[in-house]
Amino acid sequence: MGAGTRAQLRQYNIRLKKHLGQNFLFDKNILARLADAAELTDTDTVLEIGPGSGNFTVQLAQRAGTVIAVEVDQQLEPLLTANLAPFSNIHLVWGDFLQLSWNQLWQIAATSSGATRRKVAANLPYHITSPVLVKLLTEMPKPDLAVLLMQMEVAQRLVASPGTKEYGSLSVLTQFYCYPELVLKVPPTVFFPRPKVWSTAVRLRFRSQPAVLVDDEQFFRQVVRASFRHRRKTLANSLLYGLNAPITRDCVAAVLENANIDPARRGETLDLEEFGQLTKALVDHLGL
Repeated sequence: MGAGTRAQLRQYNIRLKKHLGQNFLFDKNILARLADAAELTDTDTVLEIGPGSGNFTVQLAQRAGTVIAVEVDQQLEPLLTANLAPFSNIHLVWGDFLQLSWNQLWQIAATSSGATRRKVAANLPYHITSPVLVKLLTEMPKPDLAVLLMQMEVAQRLVASPGTKEYGSLSVLTQFYCYPELVLKVPPTVFFPRPKVWSTAVRLRFRSQPAVLVDDEQFFRQVVRASFRHRRKTLANSLLYGLNAPITRDCVAAVLENANIDPARRGETLDLEEFGQLTKALVDHLGL
């Protein structure tokens, strides 16, 4: 299968672009397991970010009612046209996923008969994993479920617990909106060209409402980012210098006291509930 992918690239005179992070997954068994992890039915619409060679797209089309595949590299058009031709339920969209709105994309499948759930599946280029995750987590309308293949190191951050070195703002944001779980480890040998590191598939089950109720989700995200901006600083100093709000040291001290959080703690020790308490205390004190 790897040889087949390389042969097709030569056939259509396609040179992979390093700056796009193109590493095509060709192992049929792993592709099938990834598609199965998305728990697709014929009433689901699944959006694929970066179909590349179309190997994964085919697996999705065999399971879902509708596939919307978004690809930024138009040199892949002859390859995708050939590989996806047998499937009438695939809608190929040319463009940068990060620049497209959810409404634009989901509208493509709005007339699909019986469509009930929206899902996302992708073998993500490593360098855009974080912005893609942020878009998935913060923009509306959110999907019901996503299965994303990414660098193992990043995947471990999404499920990390407070107090661990992997725990960061992306951990908090992901767990605020989702139930994340690691579902499959993938070696570099099943990609062309081979990456230098292992990959891991993460399944995100989106919550019906955030894990912690806050009045202003955008401000909550701002508080979380500020808390992790300087990992070696105490939480008090991180908020003082990292929060984009008119705030003084005395104000920070009062807020942390009201939230029942020791000002000497660091942001990476706070759990979701404590970040919610901190956000509420800041909103109350600043009158936001």
